[in-house]
Amino acid sequence: MSRPKCCKKIGCIPDTTCYRPEGKSTRPDDEVILSLDEFEAIRLADYAGLYHEEAAGRMNVSRQTFGRIIEAARNKVADVLINGKVLRIGGGDVSAENPLYACCNKCEKSVDCSNRIKEGRCPRRPD
Repeated sequence: MSRPKCCKKIGCIPDTTCYRPEGKSTRPDDEVILSLDEFEAIRLADYAGLYHEEAAGRMNVSRQTFGRIIEAARNKVADVLINGKVLRIGGGDVSAENPLYACCNKCEKSVDCSNRIKEGRCPRRPD
């Protein structure tokens, strides 16, 4: 009997949840679903540049589990890019630190959704 799946902790909910190649019509077999925990793993490892150990700690999972999550996420992203599929982000057994907030890509701080980040400017750092 396998162990029950644990709830993974994510730092933020993405603003955009669907990416599609230009001029591509949506068909169910041309769609890849990236779960929120896979999105968070890519954000922490590839975007924020954290080591797997630290990223796993932030997600409240073991380093081995984080490795499996990031491998699955990278495979899905590669499939989307190489085969021109639609990418949807959503689902998964996760708990958000604060689901009403989104993360600033520049400083990784949470920003109230009612005051979203515009034009890639960080509201906490003057440019």
